[in-house]
Amino acid sequence: MPELGHRRRLLVLGICCTSLLIVSLDTTVLNVALPSMRRDLGASVSGMQWTIDAYTLVLASLLVLAGSTGDRVGRKRVFQAGLVLFSLGSLLCSLAPSLGWLVAFRMIQAVGGSMLNPVAMSIITNVFTDPKERARAIGVWGGVVGISMAAGPLIGGVLVENVGWRSIFWINLPVGLAALALTARYVPESRAPEARRADLVGQLLVIVVLGSLTYAIIEAPAAGWSSPLILSCTAAAILALVALVHYERRHPEPLVDPRFFRSAPFSGATLTAVCAFAALGGFLFLNTLYLQDIRGLAALGAGLWMLPMAAMTGVCAPLSGRLVGSRGPRLSLLLAGVSMTTSGVLFAAFDVASSDGAMLIGYVLFGIGFGLVNAPITNTAVSGMPRSQAGVAAAVASTSRQVGTSLGVAVIGAVLATGVRGADDAGAFVDASRPAWWIITGCGAAVLLVGAVTTSGWARETARRTAARLDPSRADHPPSSTSA
Repeated sequence: MPELGHRRRLLVLGICCTSLLIVSLDTTVLNVALPSMRRDLGASVSGMQWTIDAYTLVLASLLVLAGSTGDRVGRKRVFQAGLVLFSLGSLLCSLAPSLGWLVAFRMIQAVGGSMLNPVAMSIITNVFTDPKERARAIGVWGGVVGISMAAGPLIGGVLVENVGWRSIFWINLPVGLAALALTARYVPESRAPEARRADLVGQLLVIVVLGSLTYAIIEAPAAGWSSPLILSCTAAAILALVALVHYERRHPEPLVDPRFFRSAPFSGATLTAVCAFAALGGFLFLNTLYLQDIRGLAALGAGLWMLPMAAMTGVCAPLSGRLVGSRGPRLSLLLAGVSMTTSGVLFAAFDVASSDGAMLIGYVLFGIGFGLVNAPITNTAVSGMPRSQAGVAAAVASTSRQVGTSLGVAVIGAVLATGVRGADDAGAFVDASRPAWWIITGCGAAVLLVGAVTTSGWARETARRTAARLDPSRADHPPSSTSA
């Protein structure tokens, strides 16, 4: 791909960020609309979990395949196909007559979404070749998450109150169509020099692992943790995971190259993404139900309460990108872990719900932590890897985010459903949510610990050795500070 001028690179970055915007907006807008959707469709708590997890599960299952497909057949082509399918899925969601159809149409949305973010990140990685410039671009990419978190609850609140929950899916249509037109005009085509074949067996095993595990977690409170169905799903997930590891290690062109995980920074980025986004998924799910069902706020009021968290994410994400570009990922990860852990402790150990000021502090701290964590995850995942495999590396990071969100919603929802058992008063909800908040606290602590370990000198050496194995020509060139 020819070198692009500075303005053209920024334009490509903006176009790629639109895909992240509509995918992220879809999550934050949907969370605010959950209570209204539950009343309209007569759904249970587990039904609401499925409206989120059906999307994130399909997304997580197909991201790596989409990334490698983009590397093989052309990133621009796959990106355009994703925009078309995501927009179509959004239109169908707005017309869904029942919960079952809504879940099915959300899965169509997810198939399109899987072709967007990892492929867009791969495009950015190949356009911004300078490590520091790439880190700043990734910081902007992370800032879009904050923008979507800030705008999503407000837009969703206004639309739900004045038009209805179906209108939340309409906002994807003009953005998707505009991005499609701009992509055709300005985004250059690129692909990996050596095409990789599709790993269909590995893809199927990934779907079985994620689907079985999530189903078991979500449905266990109603079916019983020791029921044959739940035990069978758990066993299927474990067996599929074992088979996946065994098969991928022997496949000549695996879905995910197991050698990636010999790099401690790459493995750390994957685990950090799961923990951080599990915390985010659980945080949004808990607070949406609490603010609307227990405090009795309207959708717009709940969106305004979430604004401080979203605003801090939007402010801190680009700052984190610059910090990673100049000093590496360590400081961002440590500050993110401390901030998210402190927020979780406030909600888990203290009666924060009785004080608006304390709740506000908890929201701000979580927003700071989540804003700081995104840039080092993405940058570490793609840095140090050959550019020819940038799509797969970026897709693994994106997959980890979606897996984290799915598990966060599934686990937090299951804990809440087990504890509440039909009670609708504030005291019962707060008591039932305390174990869930301790889980979120643990996720923040894991970000802190993993960040400290995987940014050490030992970790940088594992990254250098992994880069040499993947691309022997780089054996004498250790990863830059941005990939440490």
